[in-house]
Amino acid sequence: MSVVKVDFLSGEKPVKSLLAKKKSNAGRSLGKISVRHQGGGHKQRYRIIDFKQDKFGIPGIVAAIEKDPNRSAFIALVNYKDGEKRYILAPEGIRTGNEIICNENAPVKIGNRLKIKNIPVGSLISNVEMFVGNGGQLARSAGSSVILTAVGDDGTAQLKLSSGEIRLISNDCYGTIGQVSNFEHNAVTIGKAGRKRHMGVRPGVRGSAMNPVDHPHGGGEGRQGIGLKHPKTPWGKPALGKKTRKKKRYSNKFIIKRREKRK
Repeated sequence: MSVVKVDFLSGEKPVKSLLAKKKSNAGRSLGKISVRHQGGGHKQRYRIIDFKQDKFGIPGIVAAIEKDPNRSAFIALVNYKDGEKRYILAPEGIRTGNEIICNENAPVKIGNRLKIKNIPVGSLISNVEMFVGNGGQLARSAGSSVILTAVGDDGTAQLKLSSGEIRLISNDCYGTIGQVSNFEHNAVTIGKAGRKRHMGVRPGVRGSAMNPVDHPHGGGEGRQGIGLKHPKTPWGKPALGKKTRKKKRYSNKFIIKRREKRK
């Protein structure tokens, strides 16, 4: 078992005004299980995160960096000069006492947020808008970032995502300088089943360990293979390699290069 221990996290309780109720439904819809392997877990409260960061031109001071049970990244509590407090996704390298600002042409500095057209090509950015005014939607998980590869004269910019996909967005969209914090998140070893139960994850049983009535992979004497040419879901659908994206999806025109296939 392993954990990520960092010395810059605040041990204080979260700000009450920035918390919201979070109802646990254990993966059920109308009382029936719609998402398997969910339930239990420690009680959590949702932290209201400011993905838009629409306080333009008002500087803020990072008052604390905290863990958020609802996401893999750390979050930062920002005290703005006008007295308002907000939570934002903490970029890697930001610390308590640092000043940040969101503005159209803010200085290119870790934690600052500005329009894509004013960011140098080749920069790592995170919490990027896909459509103007929608708030950050790309690169929000721990350690993630996108690379700004080009800014065109036609009002668009090209981003290279971590999957290898190259995508067009408007250069009036906003992005935060730097990658998201807690890049060591993927290196954590859970170590025991109980720790997973605290996260609200219930055991997942292999289909080949079930009976034929319960799963297409079930049955057989002893430890058998699945007995099929291709693996299936419990409902008989293809489990691997089946394309699920709609062929005429509206956003196809924004994708210059598709993501790379897993090897």
